[in-house]
Amino acid sequence: MTLLRFWQDTNQSTVFVAHDNITVLAAARAAGVLVESPCNGAGTCGKCKVRIPSSPPETIRVLPGCLHTLTPEEMSQGIVLGCTAEIQAQPADNTVIDIFVLDRQDKHDVQILSEGHHLAVTLDPVITKEYAPVEDKTLVLSGDSPLGTEPGNTAKTAHGLVVDIGTTTLVAALFDLITGHELATVSALNPQSLHAQDVLSRIKMANSAAGLATLHTEIVQAINKMINELSHNAGIRPQSIYEVIFSGNTCMLHLALNTNPASLGKFPYMPVLWGGSYHAAAAIGLTVAPFAQIYLPPVMSAYVGADITAGILAADLANLKGTTLFVDIGTNGEMALAVDGRLSATSTAAGPAFEGMNIACGMRAAPGAIEKFKVAPTGDVAVKTIADSPAVGICGSGLLDIVGELVRTKLINKSGKFTGLELNHTHPLQRRLKKENSKTIFTIQQSVYVSQKDIRQVQLAKGAIRAGMECLLAANGLSTAQVDRVLIAGSFGFHLNADSLINIGMLPEAFTGKIDFLGNTAKTGGQAMLLNRRSRQTAADLVKQVEVLELATYSDFDKTFVSCLNF
Repeated sequence: MTLLRFWQDTNQSTVFVAHDNITVLAAARAAGVLVESPCNGAGTCGKCKVRIPSSPPETIRVLPGCLHTLTPEEMSQGIVLGCTAEIQAQPADNTVIDIFVLDRQDKHDVQILSEGHHLAVTLDPVITKEYAPVEDKTLVLSGDSPLGTEPGNTAKTAHGLVVDIGTTTLVAALFDLITGHELATVSALNPQSLHAQDVLSRIKMANSAAGLATLHTEIVQAINKMINELSHNAGIRPQSIYEVIFSGNTCMLHLALNTNPASLGKFPYMPVLWGGSYHAAAAIGLTVAPFAQIYLPPVMSAYVGADITAGILAADLANLKGTTLFVDIGTNGEMALAVDGRLSATSTAAGPAFEGMNIACGMRAAPGAIEKFKVAPTGDVAVKTIADSPAVGICGSGLLDIVGELVRTKLINKSGKFTGLELNHTHPLQRRLKKENSKTIFTIQQSVYVSQKDIRQVQLAKGAIRAGMECLLAANGLSTAQVDRVLIAGSFGFHLNADSLINIGMLPEAFTGKIDFLGNTAKTGGQAMLLNRRSRQTAADLVKQVEVLELATYSDFDKTFVSCLNF
């Protein structure tokens, strides 16, 4: 047998006994050690790096299958990919292998947007309280139904919570239900993204009891940590929180409620949870009032979730005149179209490239991530990093800026291929193109670069979103020129440059001058439903009216997608 000793810091290790051949990633999971693998071990992200400084050569075998390769420098340091490094169990003497888990810089201080365009509503929450002086107790009501009682007169103390459960990030906002004031907001990384970055990977992982337990437990623990922080910051007791609104895509709602989302990943793609429903907070272990309830906003389909319901409500799409396209850009490109109040919606799988995954130097929006990039007429480049820290990687907004500028300056042609090497050294950016491992890369700063493969990932992601827009418009008999306004929602979308979106062709040139960024409408739409009970009925009525276009069964999607790949 082989003993694997996992080190997450210099003082503490976890030992795992390998009796059979096993990958480092699988062994780490079995030992309860977190090795980040956003693709869930599918071999597409290249992020599950660990360092094995010394071991007998016969104990480790590198398996084929990962799309990413390590640099010579990384290999010289003993760095391997956990998903492809297989430990060969030794039948005789015990062999001890030290494995050091590398702490990724973008696990900390991730930049997350908590604000957004909101709908003005009258304060009329579902949660109310009535004091009974004879019994000296306070009744807590949900509408007309009693939730529970508290000793004494607590009628002037009532709080509610909105949690935006994003695929990558979490935002939680605490509200005073007596005054309607927002008391505190906190944000965090969704811990599920450390195991599986996109929705499809999460559905696959959750299809096993152990996988579902991991994903559910981690999201509840993260929310509870946020509740404690919010309560401390606002100077309240968590037990005075009587209602929690979960705003997120359909899969995230299933995982938060400990419900297997397998049905979302196979035809006919039907949710188990359709939202518009109430659930006991205690049933999933939220540290709020013992009789508190969770409200799930209604969802439209397997891939058009409560976050878009909240966005439609926050943007007041149903009451806008003309043609409005609402787009939430992320791992899922969810979008809604409003034509003089008539609503339709769809969703397309953009993949994790915009979150920095599947990108060689990709990272989340943490300090040191390149977030803005501009090429001057002289060929000089201006680079802006988050927190003005030294560049260590590229986040989604920076990636789209870089690709957009290289397309604009014709260093990348319409098919997505680097052209600078063919320009006989006349291109001002020529000096930044290099060969590494026989592959062309565009260097930005020190060891930060984009590769030809990264460009292809951007093409696939932007092609999927553009194709979704084109199909949604075509299904309604419209062209891009007939769109009056484009509303970009979401934390990621808020940080994007409209020119870059048009340069790469994610948005057509016809949208120039028509684009507005709304911010986190998943949170602000949830806020409206928390503070005004009629907003829930409004949202439910809107969902019933929405015509959902399922791109998986839309006849022209594949053809449209291919045509949208070019820059």
